[in-house]
Amino acid sequence: MISCLNPDCHKPENPDGTEFCQSCGAKLAPLRNRYRVIQLLGAGGFGRTFLAEDLDKLNERCVVKQFLPQAQGSWAIKKATELFQQEARQLQLLGEHTQIPTLFAYFEEDKLLYLVQQFVEGDNLLQELGKQGTFSDQKIRELLIDILPVLQFVHQQKVIHRDIKPDNIIRRRTDGKLVLIDFGIAKHLTATTMSQPGTHIGTLGYAPVEQMQDGTAYPVSDLYSLGVTCFRLLTQNSPHNLFVNSGYEWTKNWQQYLPRPIHDNLGYVLDKLLQKNLQQRYQSADEVWQDLHSENLPTSIKQNNQDVTQLTEPPASIINTPIEKPRNNRQTKALIAGCGTAFLLLAGGSYWFWQNSINPRTLAGHSDEVNTVAVSRDGKTIASGSDDKTVKLWQLYGGKEIRTLKGHSDLIYSVAISPDGKTLVSGSKDRTVKVWNLKNGKQLLNLTGHKALINSVAISVDNQNIASSSYDNTIKIWNLKTGQLIRTLTGHAAPVLSVAFSPNNRTLVSGSVDKTVKVWDWRTGKELRSLKGHSRDINSIALSPDGQLVASGSDDKTIKLWNVNTGRELRTFTGGHTADINAIAFSPNGKILASGSDDKTIKLWNLMTGEQLANLQGHTAPVFAVAFSPNGKLLVSGSGDKTIKIWQIP
Repeated sequence: MISCLNPDCHKPENPDGTEFCQSCGAKLAPLRNRYRVIQLLGAGGFGRTFLAEDLDKLNERCVVKQFLPQAQGSWAIKKATELFQQEARQLQLLGEHTQIPTLFAYFEEDKLLYLVQQFVEGDNLLQELGKQGTFSDQKIRELLIDILPVLQFVHQQKVIHRDIKPDNIIRRRTDGKLVLIDFGIAKHLTATTMSQPGTHIGTLGYAPVEQMQDGTAYPVSDLYSLGVTCFRLLTQNSPHNLFVNSGYEWTKNWQQYLPRPIHDNLGYVLDKLLQKNLQQRYQSADEVWQDLHSENLPTSIKQNNQDVTQLTEPPASIINTPIEKPRNNRQTKALIAGCGTAFLLLAGGSYWFWQNSINPRTLAGHSDEVNTVAVSRDGKTIASGSDDKTVKLWQLYGGKEIRTLKGHSDLIYSVAISPDGKTLVSGSKDRTVKVWNLKNGKQLLNLTGHKALINSVAISVDNQNIASSSYDNTIKIWNLKTGQLIRTLTGHAAPVLSVAFSPNNRTLVSGSVDKTVKVWDWRTGKELRSLKGHSRDINSIALSPDGQLVASGSDDKTIKLWNVNTGRELRTFTGGHTADINAIAFSPNGKILASGSDDKTIKLWNLMTGEQLANLQGHTAPVFAVAFSPNGKLLVSGSGDKTIKIWQIP
């Protein structure tokens, strides 16, 4: 099909190959000779939305928005035009996030404005509600955990969405992630909405009182709308109808509409999201996220203008360390800084202690520094490589040493376990890559070709290829089954210290002494982009589970987070480590980043906010390696103190 873009055409659909619209006679041609519009998706007060194909990208699907305001009067049209242009600016700013559509183009053609953006295939949550019925409280909790980091990102960019509702959240079919769409009325935090006649601010029933009455919006306004969204999905009741009948009074007793009881923890969170008084709501998405992970919240919150009930005493059942409760914020900060392995979190006014790192399991067996660790996909086996020239295999949960693999003639800097759990690969200072049978420890292949020590090895997700990086400034790609050298990647100007395949197996990412992170099409050897920002050697890189983010750890004592697809630097984690950062790893759910350093500590970071969550102390020498278990409940570390430690993660 091909669609007519004539605003006055009442039947825009036409068969493929049609040159002129069969309804109105308008010429049918791709926008900018590139975007072929194929289907009308919807229409609203500001225009129409079409599904299109990008002819320059092998007919990749995209969304085209055509500006066509229905408002009358010069002021209204001017305001509608500003809002449409604003959506383009917001998408350009926010589209770096993997759960916000990317802006591809914004232009004028035939005196009409067009916006082209990424097409997200999937159902919005209102459609999902219609197909599957009311959401369970567990599904609502998962929704919040998924979408809150997106909102936190939006608000950190000084933008408010102002129209959060089920229709504007799509569950992406490819990975099940929630994508936030329609920034047409988003606004910068520094500005307020004009309250002129004709201005539309949000959706009746979903928008909070300050947004509808005063024309002002804040991050807490989006959080209110998110709470209403959850209510709609839990009950199928229309917030619009409830608002028409009783204004904001329905939020005081919203639980009476529930078809079944929900967990007290979630009830408290929704209570606080749905407060009419903005001062009584959560003040940030991160606050909500933390309360969702707390087990010690009050069962309800007062629905009036009095102070919100807070849990101010630490629950006795979870305090298992003799630390005095802080009496003020200064003492709280001092306690957090000095806790060491007993880390205090403040969640919704609650105190609770993270005691997981007091007694990590220690595995001793290597006679020299442990440079590298890896955990098998089935969560049963740890592999470690050492300066003692051996690879050891251990039981992850039992801690028992399974076997020792000998064959390298020099220090071992890197090990990797294949996703299918059948093969182990090791890289050494002896300039060789060795392939081993993980089950029996037999050496299968010995790969030679590098001219200097090998610092990092990785295995592709399809178990077919190996990547190895070396002090000879190159990366080599090998066939895992045959050992054949497929390709050598050149482009780094100094030793390559870390390498990783993307989860979709399309790209390879590397970090180097030349202070750059490079993204490669490893099948062709083409360098796609070079990420610059570190001031010293990059020792370690890691890709997020969805493959959209890359983290890099450096001798400059910082960790940087980048968008793999655009190369944009998203965040720098600073103020934690006091020495070189040697190793980094993403948790399997993509929420936590772990880092190991020459300062002998491991730090855990909140990926959403950049805040340090924990400081794990126990190693007596530099930490060279960190790796999460597949379920994310354990963290394995290797150190210059010749030991491996296993830490519990809550």
